[in-house]
Amino acid sequence: METLKRLDQKLDVLSVFSAIGQDTVWRSFRQCLYGITAGTDDALERYGNFLGALYNLGHTDNWTEYVKKLVLSMETPCSWFASRGQEIPAYMEEAARQDLRTLSEAAAMTAERMQAGMPEHPAFLPHWQADAIDLEALYFERLANVQQYGFGIYANYRMFRMEQSEREPDGFLLKPVKYPDAVSVEDLIGYELQRKQVIENTKALLRGRKAANVLLYGDAGTGKSASVKAIANAYADRGLRLIELGKEELHLLPKLLDLLSSNPLKFILFIDDLSFQDNDDDFSALKAVLEGSVAARSHNTVIYATSNRRHIVRETFSAREGDEVHRQDTMQETISLSERFGIKVYFEKPKKDLYLEIVYGLAQQYGLSMDRETLALEAKRFALRKSGRSARAARQLIEQLSASVEDKE
Repeated sequence: METLKRLDQKLDVLSVFSAIGQDTVWRSFRQCLYGITAGTDDALERYGNFLGALYNLGHTDNWTEYVKKLVLSMETPCSWFASRGQEIPAYMEEAARQDLRTLSEAAAMTAERMQAGMPEHPAFLPHWQADAIDLEALYFERLANVQQYGFGIYANYRMFRMEQSEREPDGFLLKPVKYPDAVSVEDLIGYELQRKQVIENTKALLRGRKAANVLLYGDAGTGKSASVKAIANAYADRGLRLIELGKEELHLLPKLLDLLSSNPLKFILFIDDLSFQDNDDDFSALKAVLEGSVAARSHNTVIYATSNRRHIVRETFSAREGDEVHRQDTMQETISLSERFGIKVYFEKPKKDLYLEIVYGLAQQYGLSMDRETLALEAKRFALRKSGRSARAARQLIEQLSASVEDKE
């Protein structure tokens, strides 16, 4: 009992990691610990509430792993200094190490030790998993490699969506994508030369070298968006994160860049299916951000945009025949946006051979057994119904054929 009381007292004076108290499961643990050490009448109820929180909110019965994940992803004063490449003050490091030793003791708390503090309890109480752990060593190893792991929400997630919010000081928040598209580069068939350009540019970004903004344009369904997401997945363990934003958030780009500028990770700012109408207010917002080189603007971000239009802006014959005196100058200004991307990669509609290569490759990935002649005939018919060949049409065909085979079985 005395050991539990001392632990409870030490947890009261956490400093660098005091924000851990905001976590619901952790608070339930503290309430359970206090109930047992203080001998409150509701100690058993607190015990059950803690396990309920761990099971239902933490989605695990492994208390040690839950605390480990919580601690290693926390944004602390130490991570602030480490992310900027600055030395952590000695007083702060010592306080952090003391906190981590205490947290290691808490993370190793077993159900048996907790139950031993209860003078009387039912013969059976539910358990949880717990093991010895050295959070001090793990956390400072994480700080030493902060450019690879990140901190805060960036340590737990690799993809985010930017959403406008009037309640936030900057006018937006970044929402983690809990279940991101798991597409991999190996899953994609065809367009290797196009993806190679984007991959080489991404590697330059990760190495801290000058990287360019990239426009992936061309026919619909050719794998432009899938390529960007696959590349983000491929290099997530090297410190790459993806933030997706829509055209309506473009005016917030300067604030987003300011937020990310001191982050040790690298970021792809992903704008999917980008297009503008003439005189679109968001046009100027993106154009301003694209001025100059990426290195001059930000060392750790690039913009990857996809569009079905080479010049991004929707043009009409009536616009070409406008009544402006210097209409040609205006038109050049309108179509110049795409020229501000350092790299432009064209994804054209696949020719017959490439289309069939994609179909055959996907059939193999899906484990679909069908002779090539029959599959080629089905692919041709499907493309006619879909008004043309595309990687998307190939995938839809294989998914339908696979589903029909499963139904028959």
